[in-house]
Amino acid sequence: MTQPNYLTPEGEEKLKAELEELKGPKREELSARLRSAIQMGDLSENADYHKAKEDQGFLEGRIQELEAILRNSVIIEKSKNTGVVTIGSKVTIQEEGFDPETYDLVGPTEADPRQGKISHESPIGKALMDKKVGDVVEAEAPGGRIKFKIVKIE
Repeated sequence: MTQPNYLTPEGEEKLKAELEELKGPKREELSARLRSAIQMGDLSENADYHKAKEDQGFLEGRIQELEAILRNSVIIEKSKNTGVVTIGSKVTIQEEGFDPETYDLVGPTEADPRQGKISHESPIGKALMDKKVGDVVEAEAPGGRIKFKIVKIE
């Protein structure tokens, strides 16, 4: 049984756009490179041909990966504010002595901490799940154990 891929509607659109780009323009560009390399003759010594074949393998692999992600995706709607952290929540937390930080809780496919999107499977994400405003939560982060308070859930 494959795990569902939790995606926001924006994340799903981004992956669909990448898939279309790969299946259309990128595939065409690669087949043109392959045709031109094949026309050069001896394929055993043809670096352009071998590079294009390698690139083709990566391209087709990424296409299959994206199709699998989209096939098993569960779309996260913006959470109805129930006062409890769930996937799709925007959570503001504050570690003592630091400014508050706001994160969107998303599935691992979309996680991008620099953009404020953390996975519900990450240490902080797991610690936040099902908690309420005012709860003090601890998580094991790469830099050690951190303790923070949930300030706001949207």
